[in-house]
Amino acid sequence: MSTVDATKDKASFWSGLKGRIAEILPAKKGRKDPGSFRPKMSRMKKKEALAGWVCVTPLLIGLALFTAVPMFCSLFWSFFHYDGFTLSPAGFWNFVQAFQDPEVGASALNTFIYAIVNVPLNLILSYFLALLVNNAHKFTRVFRVLFYLPVVIPAVVSGLLWKDIFDNTYGIFNKILTSIGLEPFPFFMDSRTAMFSLILMGLWGVGGGMILWLSAFKNIPKDLYESAKVDGANAIQRFAHITIPMSTPIIFFNLVTSVIGSLQYNGTLIFAPRDGRGIDDSLFLFGVKIYWEAIRVGDIGYASALSWMLCIVISLLTALLFTTSKWVFYGGD
Repeated sequence: MSTVDATKDKASFWSGLKGRIAEILPAKKGRKDPGSFRPKMSRMKKKEALAGWVCVTPLLIGLALFTAVPMFCSLFWSFFHYDGFTLSPAGFWNFVQAFQDPEVGASALNTFIYAIVNVPLNLILSYFLALLVNNAHKFTRVFRVLFYLPVVIPAVVSGLLWKDIFDNTYGIFNKILTSIGLEPFPFFMDSRTAMFSLILMGLWGVGGGMILWLSAFKNIPKDLYESAKVDGANAIQRFAHITIPMSTPIIFFNLVTSVIGSLQYNGTLIFAPRDGRGIDDSLFLFGVKIYWEAIRVGDIGYASALSWMLCIVISLLTALLFTTSKWVFYGGD
């Protein structure tokens, strides 16, 4: 066989192999395939996309610098003895120490009590508050603004404000009580009333949940209520069979965010005695424990381990809520 014939046979072999592969694999879509043709982005679209990225870039930088980087740093520090200056390996000692620290159990119990009372109370009150201001009346918009106004006040300002309101000597609540002949209420200055006072103070922000409920109510078709009225359903039946089922997505959203916010709450640092711990550690929440270990004690490694333990607990609870969310009704179900 000549060299030319061998070359032709080799070329035909490779071309046949390529053809066989092309039959087995899906056809590659090229520019000539009309189904895969993508029109070029116009200059106006490019400018809009560029403007969008320019607007989003500061947020992305902020998330990277103030969320992502601190998270990775805390995860790294949780495996070290770190006081802000010296760094020495600790392995899993910080996590083991958390199970041996009695303050961790006490703060976890206080946090659980706070969350188990605060979450349903705020959900229910904000829900019924939204029902009250949902109907169109003369002063409905005024009431909506007044109820939502506390939400826009910074948390630090609110904490200092309530610290003065609950003060035993010159607080407005005790001024009212003493003016009608009653004894002053201790509020944060007594371990027996401190948690009650904290939960009472938390009702200050129910207007935030109210806005979300209102958005859910506005999305409920009015035809459903009219049909129910025609069928003879009273107000309670319409509320139970239309309003509640149709607002379950917002109920679920508020439930998840309330659980997360309650478990990591450390606002007592602003107003409670003993730098947030409260009298007899009555307000010593888990978030306050993390602050004390990191700032007061100076053990940043241990505080980072506690933070990641809290993150794991919150993630597990959130996952549990999502797995049990079959009761949530979505429009396409």
